[in-house]
Amino acid sequence: MNLLLFIQEGVTEVVNATITTPVAQEVKMNIWELTLKGGWLMIPIFLLLFVALTVFIERILVINRVGKEDSTFMNRIRDYMHEGKIDSALNLCKSANTPYARMVEKGLSRLGRPMNDILVTIENEGTIEVAKLEKGLIWLATTAGGAPMLGFLGTVTGMVRAFFDMANAGSNVDITLLSSGIYEALITTVAGLIVGILALFGYNYLVSRINGVVTKMETRSMEFMDLLNEPSK
Repeated sequence: MNLLLFIQEGVTEVVNATITTPVAQEVKMNIWELTLKGGWLMIPIFLLLFVALTVFIERILVINRVGKEDSTFMNRIRDYMHEGKIDSALNLCKSANTPYARMVEKGLSRLGRPMNDILVTIENEGTIEVAKLEKGLIWLATTAGGAPMLGFLGTVTGMVRAFFDMANAGSNVDITLLSSGIYEALITTVAGLIVGILALFGYNYLVSRINGVVTKMETRSMEFMDLLNEPSK
């Protein structure tokens, strides 16, 4: 009998403890709240992200437009030159509106001069066209290097803030007192690294695309110079 009473009392205590024990609530936090906890350094990091995305999208559109390939371009230039229709060849270059077409146009405009002068003119135009293609890439490179540095700066300022709050609290140190500084330290680091990595990948991708366009420019310029050196029929 006593054993039954003992078991009944134990079960009653367990049930009461289960009922009265508060259930821990799951804390959820969205991206916006995390961003706010990152402090003021999140502003320049997001500004760099906006600039990098703007430059990347604009450069992609430009490269896609100027990188289009016309397999019949040089054949038509060759036919026009053999027929003595230099004006038609120039009009074809203007209508093509591509970097290699502008290089060939410069070469056509210098016909009759020494070959070295024509080659120098084409090379100079090629340098200008490459500079146009690379316009704005400095911002991607700056973001790739600068965003992580801003993140690390946020790490330092966040830890300084956490230790400053801890020193002011004295013996009454509470984890919630340190949380704001630790949040700032970690969130700015994560944000800076993410933005920097995206900018670095975008920069390398654009450089590879530009190198492809430059290769086309060099190929067309060599074909044009070979065309000038062809023996007359």
